[in-house]
Amino acid sequence: LQACGGQQRALQLHLFEQKKEVTHVSVSISSSENMAASCRAARLCLLVGRTVSSLPAGRTVSLPERRCFVSTSTRSNLQFKLDERTAHSSLDLFKKDTGIIYRILGLDPTKVPDNPERFRDWAVVFGDEKISSGRHYWEVTVKKSQQFRLGVAEALMSRDDCVGTDGSSWVFSYAQRKWSAMTSNKMVPVTIVGKPDRVGILLDYEAGLLALVDIGNPRIIHSFRAKFKVPLCPAFGLWDGELLTHSGLEEPDGLK
Repeated sequence: LQACGGQQRALQLHLFEQKKEVTHVSVSISSSENMAASCRAARLCLLVGRTVSSLPAGRTVSLPERRCFVSTSTRSNLQFKLDERTAHSSLDLFKKDTGIIYRILGLDPTKVPDNPERFRDWAVVFGDEKISSGRHYWEVTVKKSQQFRLGVAEALMSRDDCVGTDGSSWVFSYAQRKWSAMTSNKMVPVTIVGKPDRVGILLDYEAGLLALVDIGNPRIIHSFRAKFKVPLCPAFGLWDGELLTHSGLEEPDGLK
């Protein structure tokens, strides 16, 4: 009987030790799962700029909505012609009002219609479309001129000023074989290898962007940043040769 009693106590002791091991394993597994959940939660929170040290087991993590900032400007194939009512008397329009030629003598100012929209002192002309929103792109053939300005201006800018000389116009100027960006009569040199025959102009109204574009290898060469608040018009100044505009075009891929 004593032998049987000893065997029974030994068996109980063995079962007790096994139960401890099972409990230990269960606790370890539970701790590991909690740690893994905490790590996953921490990684998720880091993605949204938050950190956590630990979370109770079984608790879920809700992520705030991620905000993406995308240009609100709508792309549009802007189509325009040159507005004869704004053209200085030294400029002749041709090719269905998409091109201009500079005449060194020009017309007698007294023989052109008296129009308050016409530039009186400078060889400038506007496009006939006003732009107050959206993203727009056009091109200009410049190969037959050695002195010109391309860009945009406020539709109501003074007709006694020249584009680039005041704060209501932003243009890219070419003169003496050099390119410059101009506004408020301030000039910033623009580096271009040589003089292309044709260039692009990109305007993003909401983003406040005006850019000169290399169309051979589509890229932005130089850009302005401004806050556009009133309607703008495509603007052109010419003191030699001719310019030809090309509107209604798709913006080249890859421009930002």
